[in-house]
Amino acid sequence: MQRTPKRKPPRLDRIFQSYDAPVFFVTFNTHGRRPILACREVHDAFVDYCTKASEYHVGVGRYVLMPDHIHLFASFGSGATTTLGVWMKGLKRCLDRCLLSLGREPLAVPGQKLRSFWQPGFHDHLLRSDEGYAQKWDYVRENPVRARLVSKADAWPYAGEIVRIDRV
Repeated sequence: MQRTPKRKPPRLDRIFQSYDAPVFFVTFNTHGRRPILACREVHDAFVDYCTKASEYHVGVGRYVLMPDHIHLFASFGSGATTTLGVWMKGLKRCLDRCLLSLGREPLAVPGQKLRSFWQPGFHDHLLRSDEGYAQKWDYVRENPVRARLVSKADAWPYAGEIVRIDRV
């Protein structure tokens, strides 16, 4: 008997796509939570990749690069030519190239030949219309303060906004 792969259920983004462009709150971590991201070069590579995302109808709103993880808000417009998963793989590959150029080495994944800068996958949360983008941002932007990296969130140099995402 031949097995047929199960179809994945449609993501909520397809449902929300018909009403408003979905906005995702995304977090991803470095492998082993290594503090390798908080530097000008990684920040510049991140901003460059996210700026070019508009070519694919993807808007990256506010973001914070912490030493060992990244938070960002991304909106996929009705003409988006990529998915969140594919776009995130591209972002990680872009940051891989930057980290390698800085002389960083990826870590081995225990029990495998694979070496990576990143924990597998990412965490995403689809913001619904009744959720406050501003409320989530207020929490995220305070991360550097809670981590005692700066005394005021505005002093953290690795945060910003690529495009304005209006969400009430």
